[in-house]
Amino acid sequence: MPTLPDDDEWLLHERRAIGDRIRVTRITQGRTQESVFLAARVARSTYQHIEAGTADGRIGTLMRIARVLGVHVTDLLRG
Repeated sequence: MPTLPDDDEWLLHERRAIGDRIRVTRITQGRTQESVFLAARVARSTYQHIEAGTADGRIGTLMRIARVLGVHVTDLLRG
């Protein structure tokens, strides 16, 4: 059976990857963080932590962010 990376290390890597995909999508569209978090009805600090990869986003929050960015939530979750 293959060994799995340390849970904390893996989770941190995945959070950062999701945040990076959100940031790249947002910047590609020429949008500010403020325009996204306001349209998605997400608190500024929550959005900033998700995009920075320092916090988990609830699925509903990620779905709202994805909708505002015009992508499917799976596009944010896939690597």
